[in-house]
Amino acid sequence: MPKLRANRINIEYQEFGDPASPPMLFIGGWSVQLTFWPQPFIDAFVDAGYRVIVFDNRDIGLSQKMRYFPPTSPFALHVLAARALKSRRLTAYTLEDMAEDARGVLDALGIDRAHILGLSMGGMITQILAAKHPDRVLSTTILMSSTNRLGLPLPPKRLAARILLTPLLSTAKASRRRSEKIWRTIRTQDGGYDEAQFNAGLTATVDRSHALAGRKRQLEAVIATGDLRRWTRRIKAPTLVIHGSKDLLAPPAGGKDIASCIPDARFELVSGMGHDLPPNRLDYLTNLIRAHLNSVSVPA
Repeated sequence: MPKLRANRINIEYQEFGDPASPPMLFIGGWSVQLTFWPQPFIDAFVDAGYRVIVFDNRDIGLSQKMRYFPPTSPFALHVLAARALKSRRLTAYTLEDMAEDARGVLDALGIDRAHILGLSMGGMITQILAAKHPDRVLSTTILMSSTNRLGLPLPPKRLAARILLTPLLSTAKASRRRSEKIWRTIRTQDGGYDEAQFNAGLTATVDRSHALAGRKRQLEAVIATGDLRRWTRRIKAPTLVIHGSKDLLAPPAGGKDIASCIPDARFELVSGMGHDLPPNRLDYLTNLIRAHLNSVSVPA
């Protein structure tokens, strides 16, 4: 896969579809690599006439690691949460920096404007990107995300602890085992997964990269950035917000909060869906999103 230079760092990316087609930029969530996106999900948009670009966020996958910034301890995460509004530079970077990475990907590929699809943490990054650079965004689609506002429902304590207490050093085997426990907890329980494929995918992902310090730094970026509503309320792009009704990691109230902040945003609650893109919901999801894209008036 090729690399590009964006926002002064190296970003691993991949493209699908005709380069002359309207571009869609997919922004992934916390700790997930560009290989996370199901190929049938990507193909649905390529077949509909879009150019799809996926990339590894900084500090994960094969993109540049911020190794010169050691992550803080789990206790410090709580300090960051309490102080986020007073100091924005308690961490290696914030989601605002990651939004500039996404803008830089568009710059490096010579793309003036794109449809932006962000998932989970990627949905948070999308809110900032769409607010800061409205001239670069044709539409936004935000899946299973949040405004990061204090007071919104949190994940169950055991799930939160499993994520917050991720070790900095671990073997690939231990990292895979930990990832499997988390994904089996947060995924759609009746998602129609082929278990052999699911297990092979986890193994391939960990073999590609298991940058545990990067996971912690990304999590710290989410906490340090704080409440996103100062950005969300500025979004003018046509916006579709999608959330699963059974999402444990990012409860649906977060998605509803996003939609309530954006004029004319559409909110869709998907019955029974967790924090994933389950095989038996892909057709439904892609049909929702393609209808949203088709409704957007693209300037000449």
